[in-house]
Amino acid sequence: QVELVESGGGLVLAGGSLRLSCAASGRTFSNLDMGWFRQAPGKEREFVAVPSRTGGRTIYVDSVKGRFTMSRDNAKNTAYLQMNSLKPEDTAVYYCAAKDGRRFGGYEWWGQGTQVTVSS
Repeated sequence: QVELVESGGGLVLAGGSLRLSCAASGRTFSNLDMGWFRQAPGKEREFVAVPSRTGGRTIYVDSVKGRFTMSRDNAKNTAYLQMNSLKPEDTAVYYCAAKDGRRFGGYEWWGQGTQVTVSS
């Protein structure tokens, strides 16, 4: 079992920045793949940023490319999503998620979600 606790959401003006944090516990953090997802009102949940299997690359949804950056600090057992140049369409509940990076399969542990609201 993995527990994920998110923080950093809030209300910002369009063009502003926000950094989300996701603290993980319950498993060896270095063995976890960490990803970010979001769900806007009336929309299905979509991935925002997930690590590729090899090469240390990050895959971003097209709408956030060049604006969002995913990172992690293994010493702090924490994943981050830096969001810059925010747009009203970025308004959503953001979720971090984790999976066992040593095995095949999808994301199986999820954070509680944090609201991000961008006003124009």
